[in-house]
Amino acid sequence: MIDISVPLDHRLPVWPGSPGFRVSPLITMGGDSVANVSHLAMELHTGTHIDAPRHFVADGATVEDISIDALVGPAWVALSDVDGAIGPPELEALDLPAKVDRLLLRTPNSALWAKHPGEFQEDYAALSLEGARWIVDRGIRLFGIDYLSVQRFSDGPETHQVLLKAGVVLLESLNLSAVEPGAYELICLPLALVGTEAAPARAFLRPLGNDPDPEASTMNVRP
Repeated sequence: MIDISVPLDHRLPVWPGSPGFRVSPLITMGGDSVANVSHLAMELHTGTHIDAPRHFVADGATVEDISIDALVGPAWVALSDVDGAIGPPELEALDLPAKVDRLLLRTPNSALWAKHPGEFQEDYAALSLEGARWIVDRGIRLFGIDYLSVQRFSDGPETHQVLLKAGVVLLESLNLSAVEPGAYELICLPLALVGTEAAPARAFLRPLGNDPDPEASTMNVRP
């Protein structure tokens, strides 16, 4: 199993204006206290997380409406060396298999987690609006990328809107630096939040080889 989640602590880069990640003690062992109890405060888009349609669609589905079938199953990890806007030509160059339901894109972003811990980088690789339309037209049901957003920092909301209106589940802030391109089983487990536009998630990959069956998951054939 390959953990592709980013660790959650105070050093994690966050979107400008975000309150960030904070853990503070409520109870500390000692004296009359026999346990440690902590309080967690963070924006839902902190660290590895999924976006539900409600993030940019006023009447869109919320986290509890997303089927687990979209979050667990065969996935393809593709490698792109583009350090900027990723549009249809760059996506076509990935030479994906004929049927890919879940696409995770490893870009130069994955190196940013180690190069700039705690410091948000505005110049990261992400989809262009035309790239988002390509994802929708290709019938991809889950798209993941290795930095804080699927859209460029300087772009408007249209990239998110195109994807989320089409029902594409977005998996953001992955660390794919230890992952080679190819076929995997994705296991993405977001918190079971109700009525929210996003949820923190733990995500893993299990190698499948180079010829995934998009109609089956190795979850069904484990001993």
